[in-house]
Amino acid sequence: MMKVGLLECDHVREDLLHIAGDYRQMFPALFSKVAPGWEFVFYDVCNGHFPASAEECDVYICSGSKSSVYDQEEWILQLKQFVKDIYQSEKKYIGVCFGHQMLGEALGGKVQKSDSGWCVGVHSFQIIKKENWMQPEQDSLNLLMMCQDQVVKLPPESILLAQSENCPNAMFRVGERMLGIQAHPEFPKIYDKALMELRTERIGQAKVDSGIASLEWPTHETIAAEWIRNFAKV
Repeated sequence: MMKVGLLECDHVREDLLHIAGDYRQMFPALFSKVAPGWEFVFYDVCNGHFPASAEECDVYICSGSKSSVYDQEEWILQLKQFVKDIYQSEKKYIGVCFGHQMLGEALGGKVQKSDSGWCVGVHSFQIIKKENWMQPEQDSLNLLMMCQDQVVKLPPESILLAQSENCPNAMFRVGERMLGIQAHPEFPKIYDKALMELRTERIGQAKVDSGIASLEWPTHETIAAEWIRNFAKV
């Protein structure tokens, strides 16, 4: 039995919970298809609830957030230290969106608002380095995105694994146990659409329109989940 700690860095707005629940429903729903033996433990880190130590779980998944990893909030600073603790342990870490950026920031990279602006809707991640755990093999993955910040400088000892047209550092690992993915494989398309519509004023109408149109493309969130499962087991 794999014990998986979900580091919750945000919560779904109450008026959107009817779509797919909170992150603690979305992530188990995604992995139930490919890793039914995973036992999830939830840590509401954005409200200060952290594991006592990195030893509590075998694997940690760090969620997305409306916050930025460079914000000087107490829980963000504490999470940064906890990611360093995981790095020093024998545990695995998978960061998603904000969690991906946190991996970059905590271990010596740099995160800032992207010159490309918001990335929303479906984006194609081109695989530039294939590894054994990337099974089934793909040359690219179409995944949902919802971000403005990006990792602009990778941490030391990083291996770049994938990039997209507007996100040069879309997927990377640090060492053998820390993986970052800028996308949101846990999001259903209907939830991504609802977020785009709510944030139209911030994102811009043209980008929201193209993002919603892109939802017609096929996506590979189940394959992404299989890769994460495989990475966690290596």
